[in-house]
Amino acid sequence: MTMHDDQVDVTTDIVATLIEDQFPQWSGKAIRLLASTGTVNAIFRIGDDLCARFPLRLTDVAEALAVLEQEAQASAELAQVSPFPVPEPLALGKPGAGYPMPWSVQTWLPGTVASDADPSGSDAFAADLADFISALRKAETRGRRFNGEGRGGVLAHHDAWMAKCFAESEALLDVPRLRRLWSRFRELPRTSADVMSHGDLIPGNVLVAGHRLTGVLDTGGFGPADPALDLVSAWHLLQPGPRDVLRRTLACDDVEWERGKAWAFQQAMGLVWYYAETNPPMSGLGRRTLDRILES
Repeated sequence: MTMHDDQVDVTTDIVATLIEDQFPQWSGKAIRLLASTGTVNAIFRIGDDLCARFPLRLTDVAEALAVLEQEAQASAELAQVSPFPVPEPLALGKPGAGYPMPWSVQTWLPGTVASDADPSGSDAFAADLADFISALRKAETRGRRFNGEGRGGVLAHHDAWMAKCFAESEALLDVPRLRRLWSRFRELPRTSADVMSHGDLIPGNVLVAGHRLTGVLDTGGFGPADPALDLVSAWHLLQPGPRDVLRRTLACDDVEWERGKAWAFQQAMGLVWYYAETNPPMSGLGRRTLDRILES
């Protein structure tokens, strides 16, 4: 079962042909589909030190290329400020061999994603995560502001999406209670200007070893946003004790902390119903995050 109605099929044979045709310097390397709970790209290993990312949803080719170019630029910019290893963009591929869209190649980071090696009880991991967020916040926005797409701007602008999530979740969650929570979250005021943010600090985008942070993935969303946006990690990734470590280290005030909780809530509500059948681990992440929010 595919995750999206407009999902594009891509196989190792297609990837091998694309590599051979467009990047012959990497041909002959073993190609393996990476098992992942990811929802945006199919990821293939190319040998031991590279990976290719193929967008899963069919879109206009020119628009898709513009997105990939923007993501590559953002990833390169984040790599300059990150205190932890991150993938480095290497090349953009063209449609071909039956795959209808552009795609990208980047360096491969070894490690275990946090969804497979739960670091949620580690104070040291929470401190590492705070160091990463702090480094990004210190990066120059160069006058840029949130571009109005996705999470990271005005909470109340997501009312229509949340209404859909509540309607789709009637048989899955305690929707009346969650509606009341959103009615409070959406009114939380902004207290500070945009800062540079990763934008999607969920377990599948964080690498760990020995309950320490060893790398961060999916860096193409790096950009200006609500300073509270990266605080979604407090509920996606941490238990109460380490969560307090993150908050103290980042010196979050009450409003910023609640806004971080609100962004995590907005994201989690969509995960539960949308991926209930097609990606149960991602749906489960949404449920766990909502539970943590309700218990906090």
